[in-house]
Amino acid sequence: MTDPPALTQGRRRPGGRTAHVRARVLDAVRAELSESGHEGLTIEGVATRAGVHRTTVYRRWRDVGGLLVDLVEAAGEIDWQPPDTGSLRGDLTALNEQIQESLVVKPSFALALMAAAFHSEQAARAQTGLWADRYAQCEILVERAVGRGELPAGHTDARSLLVAATAPLYHELVLLRTDPDPRLPERAAAAAAVAAAAGAFTTRRAESG
Repeated sequence: MTDPPALTQGRRRPGGRTAHVRARVLDAVRAELSESGHEGLTIEGVATRAGVHRTTVYRRWRDVGGLLVDLVEAAGEIDWQPPDTGSLRGDLTALNEQIQESLVVKPSFALALMAAAFHSEQAARAQTGLWADRYAQCEILVERAVGRGELPAGHTDARSLLVAATAPLYHELVLLRTDPDPRLPERAAAAAAVAAAAGAFTTRRAESG
């Protein structure tokens, strides 16, 4: 999910001249961030790459923090939909494949944005909000699985299941920096799906209420 998931996948909504300038500037922020990291991100560099006057950038975004916040907000506007493969295991695998792709591509915008969030409280808050929205959006995967009878009766904690399914990708690729394993997305998805089917993420309504 950071991208969370697919921060840069999907189709943006159309807009007018102002939207066009915003898109150019945010594309420049993405490129600068991916290539140079937060330390190399400057208003001047973004303005030059975007082909706009720096006063335009200062007037609308004020500082690098403002640029990062708008970049995250723009990611939330992307028309991305969770996978729908017909099975919980398939959906989680497809989701993990998107995440792995975003983390291993060179340069990785997803990794650069995560790193930038450690330097900007504004960006960190915006990114946390985006992650929460993406997890909420992906709850449909669990709802479909319940409807298909793949998960036991009772209330399945969708967020806990989604975190369990996707966490191995971030642990291996971001924390341990291991070489990408094409089998990891499916393996992590399968483990989470098996655990969910066994009731690992289920809370009986009578117990919770």
